[in-house]
Amino acid sequence: MWKHPWTYKEGLTIGIGLVLTGILLQISIGAFNTDFLRYPSNAIIGILYIISIIFLFSRSKKSYLIRWMSGMEASITSIAVFLALVIIMGLTRQYVLPEKSGAMGWLGFKNMLSAWSFVLVFIYMLSVLGLATLRRIKTFRWKKDIPFVLNHVGLFIALTSAVLGSADMRRYQMVVEKNVPEWRATDENGEMVEMDLAIELNDFTIDEYPPKLMLIDNESGRTLPENQPVTLLVDKERIIGSLLDWDIEVSNMLENSAPMIGKDSVHFVEFYSEGAAAAVYVTAKNRKQGNSVSGWVSSGSYLYPYHALKLDERMSLVMPDREPKRYASDVTVYTKDEKKIDYIIEVNKPLKVNGWKIYQISYDERMGKWSKVSKFELVRDPWLWLVYVGIVMMILGAVGLFVVGKSPLNIHEK
Repeated sequence: MWKHPWTYKEGLTIGIGLVLTGILLQISIGAFNTDFLRYPSNAIIGILYIISIIFLFSRSKKSYLIRWMSGMEASITSIAVFLALVIIMGLTRQYVLPEKSGAMGWLGFKNMLSAWSFVLVFIYMLSVLGLATLRRIKTFRWKKDIPFVLNHVGLFIALTSAVLGSADMRRYQMVVEKNVPEWRATDENGEMVEMDLAIELNDFTIDEYPPKLMLIDNESGRTLPENQPVTLLVDKERIIGSLLDWDIEVSNMLENSAPMIGKDSVHFVEFYSEGAAAAVYVTAKNRKQGNSVSGWVSSGSYLYPYHALKLDERMSLVMPDREPKRYASDVTVYTKDEKKIDYIIEVNKPLKVNGWKIYQISYDERMGKWSKVSKFELVRDPWLWLVYVGIVMMILGAVGLFVVGKSPLNIHEK
């Protein structure tokens, strides 16, 4: 080993050596801190890094190591070691507190993005990618090399931008009450931050899935069967179905109702004010024993308790909370540059304003569809456009490789 020409053995040795070096650094000085990678420091570091890669390539005639790093063996082995760390990251629970992370956390594998081993291997792989790209650009041939250059330059831009821009990403959460403009948000540490925009919640709406009926154990309250509960969807006014040994018939369904409590019974009536809940009138007949039971079943709300129908000494029929199909917030956003934007924010339909993306993430689940609070996530990533540029270049390069018919196995020519 270490005799010219170097092969995959030397490449794997370098990769594993970087991992072990990173582990030693992790143990001795702690995790890699990325807080310094904020603008303009990250931009300066990025420019200097690119200049250094170009300078190193200019010295490749005098350095066998640099020439080897621009070849196929270095590319494949660096990617293999990097992917191995990515697989470990995917199979290991991340962002675990140090005191609860155990040996894997001590080595840096429970917070992989701040682990020295990951950082060193990433820089090595990125350097190999840059040198291999410069090698092909030096002997550039139109049409034949365009897909390769697009693919590799795009990957270099995407990876570099994602890493350098990670410290500039801002992610906040804002809880907004109805008709009360809110300027304040909280960061990942729970600290209050004043934003350069305000959100006013005008209205909150939920579209819910139809009610479901299920069985629970009277003593434990657990669903039946316990591991795989059976449910009956009530999606029309009159429905017939079965749950275990019980035939179920729904003869009346009220989307919005309130209980009327009598001396010996509970009756539900239509009620369209705040706190209304879904209710159905059910007749349940046991196929084996022949007995039947009738009564109301309701999911309840923050204002009214749920109402179950007791079938026998063992089980009861209940309606769990209805699941939201869609929820949205009608908001007005005010910015410090005097913009006023009216918009309906839904899940996966964020509002984009002044570099921010505002996502709907939650609401007051206790209040349900009567919630007067919306919870938003505000995300700002000023480097994201560069990541997208890199991805587009990679796609164009992949299309070019397909059109040209060039095999990926031949992208590194001696």
